[in-house]
Amino acid sequence: MLAQLPRTRWGGVVDHRFRRGQYFHLDKRDGVFWLVDPDGGRFLSKGVNTVRFDQDQIQNSDRIPYAEACGLKYGNQAAWRSAAAARLATWGFNTLSAWSDELVATAGPVPLAVTPNLDLGMSFARSTERKQEFPDVFDFSFDSFARRRARELCDGRRDDQNIIGWFIDNELRWGPDWRGPDELLMLFLDLATKSPGRLATIAWLRERYSDFTQFNSIWRTSAKSWEAFAALSRITPPYRRNPSYQCSAGEEAEANRADGNRATFTADCDAFAGWVAERYFVLSATAIRAADPNHLVLGCRFAYVPPYSVIEAAARHTDIISFNCYERDARTSINAYAATGKPCLIGEFSFRAEDSGLPNTNGAGPRLATQIERAACLRDYITSALQEPTLVGYHWFEHADQPAEGRFDGENSNFGTVTIDDRVYEHLTRAMTAVNTKAEELHNLAGAAAT
Repeated sequence: MLAQLPRTRWGGVVDHRFRRGQYFHLDKRDGVFWLVDPDGGRFLSKGVNTVRFDQDQIQNSDRIPYAEACGLKYGNQAAWRSAAAARLATWGFNTLSAWSDELVATAGPVPLAVTPNLDLGMSFARSTERKQEFPDVFDFSFDSFARRRARELCDGRRDDQNIIGWFIDNELRWGPDWRGPDELLMLFLDLATKSPGRLATIAWLRERYSDFTQFNSIWRTSAKSWEAFAALSRITPPYRRNPSYQCSAGEEAEANRADGNRATFTADCDAFAGWVAERYFVLSATAIRAADPNHLVLGCRFAYVPPYSVIEAAARHTDIISFNCYERDARTSINAYAATGKPCLIGEFSFRAEDSGLPNTNGAGPRLATQIERAACLRDYITSALQEPTLVGYHWFEHADQPAEGRFDGENSNFGTVTIDDRVYEHLTRAMTAVNTKAEELHNLAGAAAT
């Protein structure tokens, strides 16, 4: 049985087929992608998000219920870190994922790998005078900002062995989603009139269309020329699309067949998203690698499957494509990214149950009746995902439950491996332990299935 096979200190399986290296790296054997740990172990990143003592302050309050409970239970953060690290190792996890307290990584019986999120693009967007919903990657200061932030966060850690790699951002807005109905193209057209992003967007449209009349037959604006179009303070899109996770490719194709102008507009939107993605990924990946050439670039944690032009850009410039997937089955999403030939990593997934006593009114993913169902969904999700040869890791969201009153964004759900007073969800964590223990065996079978 795999559980009896020797493992490296990182939790990778020792099988002598992979080269040792000073840092985590990628390899592929028999058609299956793997991470390889610094000791040469065959490694899947099995992680948990937000492993921290001070998780989730109640919105509009200074209270952090989980910290209050753990302070009483453990006495201090050092004792909590040791206990949390030991539990994660017992459950078969080997990675502290995004937003975790990295001191936990060295507090337990075995080291845990880490995958920090640099928040590179959105920290730039929030730093601008007029807050942007997507970073203006055409602003010349974006490149210098990215390089400076990468130096600050990555340069001093380039020799750390426990870093698998860096997430660039989390859940950027590539099109219509829960945050609003606008396409990325419309977000850039809605920037300030003289902003670099808006000027670049209008120049891109002018190059795409032979003349303004042709353009306006599709877009139906009030302008009579490119100059008048550029002066518009607000541009209304001629069509709206549902978020990609709310409609099928077949439905989109049918709508475009019924209206050629709609097909042209949506093609504009998808091509523009790919153009922006190319600049975003090349600048951010270059900045990270300049500061730290030793660790992997893990992508930007897509919240949903974006236009394929965006996926292609990510594949050209990142080592791994990361995405968050709160469906019952991740295989459709995995296959969408696998078409590029690059390995992928699930940055977030979760299930929540009504018997937790939490409202579960805000938060992603299925709502189930019981903890038993929650454990079964976890087991089925990971087992099926591991059948895909491109998968190199999966990270559960998150360590502790959210407060019933809602965290900073109102989420109030049963996402935790433990309750808000640090009681372990036994059904869930037993399922985690079982599937984590056999994960490498299941993934190894993906190669045989592919042939």
